[in-house]
Parts: sequence; C-alpha cells; structure tokens
Amino acid sequence: MDRLETDRLLLRRPRLRDAAELLAFLGDPEAMRYTQCLSSLREVRRHLAAHDRQRGRLGYGPWTVLTKTDGRIVGFGGLYLDPFDPGWGTELGYHFAPEAWGKGFASELARASLDLAWGQLGLREIWAFAHPDNTASRRVLEKAGFEVQRFVDSMHRNLFRIADPRSQHGGERCTC
Repeated sequence: MDRLETDRLLLRRPRLRDAAELLAFLGDPEAMRYTQCLSSLREVRRHLAAHDRQRGRLGYGPWTVLTKTDGRIVGFGGLYLDPFDPGWGTELGYHFAPEAWGKGFASELARASLDLAWGQLGLREIWAFAHPDNTASRRVLEKAGFEVQRFVDSMHRNLFRIADPRSQHGGERCTC
C-alpha cells in the first residue's frame, strides 16, 4: 500500500527527497530519546531504501506522514518487518516531530495501520515496542488494543502484541 488517507493525515510511500525533513526529528536526540536516533542524511536514506525494498517484497512498509491541511511532513511510521533487526514479525512503529506530539496523530496512524493489517493484508497479529518510560507511546499502543507480552532486556523496551480480533486463534505466538 503506497498511499492512504485518514481524517487528518496523508500516509504516502517515503521518497529519498523526504530525508532532510525526516532527519529533522529522526535525528533529534530529544525526540528520539526512547529509540534509535539517526545521525545523518545518509543514514536516513539507508533506512528509507531498506524499508522500500521490504515494501516491494511484502506490499507494505512505513509511510511518510503528512498533515492534510498543509502537506507538512510530521512523522514516519506504519507497518513493517524490521530490515535491521528481523525476526519480530510485522511491527507497528511511529516517530513524530515534536510539534506534532499530543495531537492524536500516532493514534490515527495506528488505527489506519491496524485496519490495513486486518483487512487488505490479512495479517493475524502485529507487534510493537515501547520503552517503559515512554508513556505517550505506551498509551497509543494500549488504546489501540495492544497488550504487553514481556520486557526485552537487550532492547530496554516492552514488547506489545495485538491479534486480529476477527481471528479465532488470535494469531501466531512469537518465538522470539
């Protein structure tokens, strides 16, 4: 899925020319204090290219998130198989510019991602990570229906899971 619209957001396939605007928050140590901070345009482009290869293989990947009102890039996220740390299954992830925090954009992205996962993609479960101190991210996941499975020591993050509510079996168990 290369493009999707929500009430307030346009979710589109990332472009390499998005890298500078994405680096403004993906490279901001304060904005990324609970996750990996990218350090350069080259690193952002590398991430975009790796996710684009996954999108070509799977048919989905994270989006560049823009506001519909002014077309401003405010985030990056969606569904993906992590090309840098494989083995966790399909994940939901999101990163937003600080000026977009507290506006419900992450929840809007999460809802759209889960609708896509259960509907068009036919996925049975989605995984996510959130640092225990990242109250806002944990709240987004819990509001969307994710439940904590366990703490992953090596990542210093909680592993969350949600299964397709229409599935009788509730998805596959992660063996990670």
